[in-house]
Amino acid sequence: MDALRVGARRRREKGAELVEFALVLPLLLLVMVGIFDFGFMFRNYGVIANAAREGARIGVLAGYSSADVQDRSASYMTAAGLTAGLGATTVAIEPLAVGAGATVSVVRVTVTYPHTFSLLAPIARLFGGSFGSITLRAVSTMRVEGSG
Repeated sequence: MDALRVGARRRREKGAELVEFALVLPLLLLVMVGIFDFGFMFRNYGVIANAAREGARIGVLAGYSSADVQDRSASYMTAAGLTAGLGATTVAIEPLAVGAGATVSVVRVTVTYPHTFSLLAPIARLFGGSFGSITLRAVSTMRVEGSG
């Protein structure tokens, strides 16, 4: 008699796994899409951080202008697959206090780039939300060679 009850119970629960999977699958896919999109964002941040570093390295050398720094940063971004025209590069040469009243000249290069969430944005729009874009910003500061 107990064997008949166990068999009947198994037949009634036959599709339970499929229903549970159908409930969990959208959440799992949303998490995976979020991981991919944030991975793309961190990759873009790494590119603009390196572009700022490359620009600052050119800026500290003698004989280079702010336009050369901007060109170097833009070419680095273009080589990495980012549209350099979307980003902005600012160059500032300023004094930096190092202690005991002494200062040195430094070049501060700031690169900004808009990152659009290409996978999460359409999903957020389905639910009436917005998960559009953010502005990534990287700053690199280097001491001017031969100063101080």
